[in-house]
Amino acid sequence: MDELTAGDFTQTEEPYALFETWFSEATASEPEDPNAIALATADASGLPNVRMVLLKGWDARGFVFYTNTESQKGQELAANPQAALCLHWKSLRRQVRVRGAVERVTDAEADAYFASRPRQSRIGAWASRQSRPLESRFALEKAVATNAARYAVGEIPRPPHWTGFRILPMRIEFWADRPFRLHDRVVFTPVEGGGWTRERLYP
Repeated sequence: MDELTAGDFTQTEEPYALFETWFSEATASEPEDPNAIALATADASGLPNVRMVLLKGWDARGFVFYTNTESQKGQELAANPQAALCLHWKSLRRQVRVRGAVERVTDAEADAYFASRPRQSRIGAWASRQSRPLESRFALEKAVATNAARYAVGEIPRPPHWTGFRILPMRIEFWADRPFRLHDRVVFTPVEGGGWTRERLYP
């Protein structure tokens, strides 16, 4: 990342266009999964959990990922519908952090994304009792085979326990590496009625 790029992004007025630019550059430079995010949720007591998932969409409403609602993260989101994510692009020495309230995507959005997944992934969504104890690998493979036979012909419907969640940003931070750890950091916060405020932070 050159000096000009580092300086320019701190003057951006709107975060989503900047995110689109950074994500496009990460897609070209990251060897695997430029959409990998560290997703943090917390249970009803406030104890956090973090894991890597894939970001599957974003627009002016927020950032979307999908999961089994009966999983640990699904249960935590039901009890405490707030989350944070972080994308780290090592090849570009950049990261983006987002935090905010969480809402479910519409059934139409979830259906459309589910239908776009590879067939084996759709079968896996029916077979996996995500986050719950698994007695053996054979038990998982048996569940996959059972559901593959069940849906051998025709479309595979989306499981009722599988959907997407959208983080509604209350804060989006862009971070870029600079020499001697004097990094550039810019935070955007939404303004009631529309628009964003922009603020630089000390590294």
